[in-house]
Amino acid sequence: MGVRKLDTDSASKPTSKNALMKSILVFTLLISFTVLLVGGYGIFKGNAPRPTEITSPSGDVVITKASIMGGQAVFQKYGLMDYGTVLGHGSYMGPDYTAQALKVYTEGMQDFRAEEKFGAPYKELSADEQAAIKDQVIKEMRENRYDAESDTLPLTDAQVYGLEQVRAYYQDVFTNGDNWGLKPGLIKEEHMPATDRAYVAEGDQITQISDFFFWTAWLSSTLRQGDEITYTNNWPYYEDAGNTLGLSAVWWSGVSVTLLILFIGIILFVFYRYHLDMHPAYEDGKFPKIDLRKQPVTNSQVKVGKYFAVVAVLFFVQSMFGALLAHYYIEPDSFFGITWIHDILPFSITKGYHLQLAIFWIATAWLGMGLYIAPLVGGHEPKKQGLLVDVLFWALVVLVFGSMIGEWLGANGKLGNLWFLLGHNGWEYIELGRIWQLILIAGMGIWLFLVFRGIKAGLKRETDKGGLIHLLFYSAIAVPAFYVFALLINPDTHFTMADYWRWWIIHLWVEGIFEVFAVVVIGFLLVQLGLVTKNSTIKALYFQITLLLGSGVIGIGHHFYYNGSAEVWIALGAVFSALEVIPLTLLILEAYEHYKIVKDGGIDFPYKSTFWFLISVGIWNLVGAGVLGFLINLPAVSYFEHGQFLTPAHGHGSMMGVYGFFALAVLVFSLRNIVKPEKWDDKIIKISCWLMNIGLAGMIAISLLPVGWLQLKEAFMKGYWVSRSPEFLQQDVVVNLITIRAIPDTIFLIGVLLIMYVAVKAIFNLRKPTHQEGEPLPVKDLAIDED
Repeated sequence: MGVRKLDTDSASKPTSKNALMKSILVFTLLISFTVLLVGGYGIFKGNAPRPTEITSPSGDVVITKASIMGGQAVFQKYGLMDYGTVLGHGSYMGPDYTAQALKVYTEGMQDFRAEEKFGAPYKELSADEQAAIKDQVIKEMRENRYDAESDTLPLTDAQVYGLEQVRAYYQDVFTNGDNWGLKPGLIKEEHMPATDRAYVAEGDQITQISDFFFWTAWLSSTLRQGDEITYTNNWPYYEDAGNTLGLSAVWWSGVSVTLLILFIGIILFVFYRYHLDMHPAYEDGKFPKIDLRKQPVTNSQVKVGKYFAVVAVLFFVQSMFGALLAHYYIEPDSFFGITWIHDILPFSITKGYHLQLAIFWIATAWLGMGLYIAPLVGGHEPKKQGLLVDVLFWALVVLVFGSMIGEWLGANGKLGNLWFLLGHNGWEYIELGRIWQLILIAGMGIWLFLVFRGIKAGLKRETDKGGLIHLLFYSAIAVPAFYVFALLINPDTHFTMADYWRWWIIHLWVEGIFEVFAVVVIGFLLVQLGLVTKNSTIKALYFQITLLLGSGVIGIGHHFYYNGSAEVWIALGAVFSALEVIPLTLLILEAYEHYKIVKDGGIDFPYKSTFWFLISVGIWNLVGAGVLGFLINLPAVSYFEHGQFLTPAHGHGSMMGVYGFFALAVLVFSLRNIVKPEKWDDKIIKISCWLMNIGLAGMIAISLLPVGWLQLKEAFMKGYWVSRSPEFLQQDVVVNLITIRAIPDTIFLIGVLLIMYVAVKAIFNLRKPTHQEGEPLPVKDLAIDED
C-alpha cells in the first residue's frame, strides 16, 4: 500500500458494475417514494374537515376554524406533545387528549339525552335505559353532518352540550392543573399580545385548545362520508362512542405475518444463492497487522476530537434527563420532594430535551466520523479544512444551547409571537423552533461541503459512479436533504398532514437515512481496514439498502393507522412494516461477522472496542428495532397499544440500541486513530459497553415491557382512555415496576460516565498531525478495484 498520487486528470473512463443491483435499487426507490407521495396526496385530500364554522341547531356559531387552528398552535406552543398525546402521538406521562375529550364529549351527550328523555343523569338510569341512550348517542355522534359546499358543520343540541362539557373540563385542567404532571396556570393570556397573534387566534387560549381537542374527538367518532369507519379508523377504543376494532386491523395483521414468513424464505434464498454477504479479505491465520503509530493523521482529524468529547457530555446530560423523566412517573410534581427542579424542568420540557439531545449527540458523532474519514477517502487534507471544522463545531454549539434556551422560553410563554421561530416547535422529535431548524440544516449543509471537499479526489478517481465512495457520498447527501421536510410543517398545517411530514423526519430521516448511512459507513471502514473485499461489500450494500428502503419507505405507514389517514394505510403500513424485520434480522449475521473479526484479530487488533459496539448494534437491530417494532406495528396490537409503554420499549431498543451504539462505535473508532496509542485503554470501554447493554436490556425487560403489557390489557378491558389515566400509573404494581427501573438505569448511567471519561480524557492526549494540507496520505485507495 503506497502513497497515492493526487493527479486525477488521467482518470479512467466511467465503468458500470453491478448494473442489475443498481437498477433494482433505483426501481425500488422510485416505486416506494411514488407510493408514499401519492399516499400523502391522498391523506391531504381525505383529511377530516376543519369547518369554517361549527354551528348549533339555532344557527349560532359555536366554533370557528380559527379557534381550532389556534388551539392546535396553543397545544404546540406550550410543548404539550411532550407531555401527553393527540390521536395517540406524543408523550406518555399525560393523557391522550383525544381519548380524554372523547370521553367527556360522549358522557356529556349521554347526560343530555338522559335528562331529556328520563329526567335523570345517565349514570342514574337503569341498565335498559342506559342501553337505549347509549345506542342513541352513538348513532347521533357517528353521523357526519359536514356540508362541504358551505364548509360548515351543524351540531345537534346534545353535541353542543358535549362541547360545553369539554370546554369546562379543560378550563379547570389548565387553570388548576391536572393533579398529575401538569402545572396549574400553564396557559396565560399575558403570554401573547392581545391582537395580531402569531398562529394563535384572538380570545381565550384555553377555549381554543379545548375546541381543538373537541375537534379531534369529533373526527375520531364521526364516520367518513360514504364510509363505515371513522376518520381515525375507529380509534381510540371506546365502546360508548361506538369505537371498536375494525376488520381491516385484524385482517391485515394476519396478512402481514403471512407475507413476512413468505418473504423471509425468498430473501434468505437470494442472500445465500448469490452470496450477498461481505467476504473476508484475509485467510485464516493471516489477519492484517494494523500499526496505529504508522496511521496518518491530519490537522482536521485531530480537531474532530472535541466533537466526540461534546458528544459524550451531551450523551450523559441526555441520559440524566431520561432518569429524571423516569422519576416523574413516580413523583410527577417534584424530584424527591425538591419542587424547584420540577418548576424549572417539568416533564414536558425535560422530555423535549431528552429527545433533542439524543438526536444532537448521535448526529454529531456521525458528523464527526464523516469529517474524520473524508481525508482518508480523498487521499489528502484540503486547504483550511481544520479551520472549517472548527467553524462548524462552534455553529453546532450555538445550535444546541440556543435551541435549548429557546425551547424553555417558548414553552413557558416568554417569547410571545416569536414562540414558533425561536421557541418550542411543538412536535415530538421536532421541538426545534424554525430558526434553529434552519441553522441545523445550514450546519448539515456545511458538513456535507466539508465531506465533499475531502472526498472529491476519491470521487473523481472512482470510475464506477455507483462504487463505494459514491455510495458514501450519496448517503451523506441524504442526511441534510431529508431533514428539509421538517420545514413543511407549520402551526396552521392540518394535524394529520403535519403528522405525515413529521414521520418523514422520525422514520425516514432517523430510522431510514441514518440506517443507510450506517451500513455504508460500516462497509467502508471494513474495506478501509482490509478486513473484507471491496466488490463483495458493494454488492452486500446494494442488497441491504434495497431491503431497508424497499420495506422502510412505505413501512412508514404504520404511523398513519389512526392519525386521521385513510384505511388503506392499515394495509400498506402493516405489510411493509412487517417486511422491515427482514433486513434488520439479516444484520444479526453481520454482528456475528464482527464478532469473528474481533476473535481473529486477537489481542493486537486495535479496534476491538469499536467492534463490541458494532456487535451491539446488530443485536439491537434484531431485538429493539425488529422484534419490539414488529410487535407494536401489528394493526390489531397498535389499536390498543398506540401511545403506551410498549412504544418506548421499542424506542429505547432501537434509538439507543441501534443508532446510539453505532454513534459510540464511530466515536471509539475515530478517537482510537487520533489518540496516542499508549494512552488508550480498551478495558474501560469494554466495561462501558457491557454496562450500557445490560442497563438498556434491564430497563426494557423489567420495566417498560411489563408496564406496557399491563397498559395494553387495561385498554382492552376498560377502554383506551383508562389506560392513559393517572390512576393506571398510580397502581402499586406499576409504581413498583417503574421504581425498580432505577437499578438498570443506574447500571446504564455508569456505562455512560465511563465513555464520557474516555472521550474527555482523549482530547488531552491527541496525536500530532503527521501530514500537512495537500500532502498525499499513505492509505488504501478505495477508488481502485483490487479484488
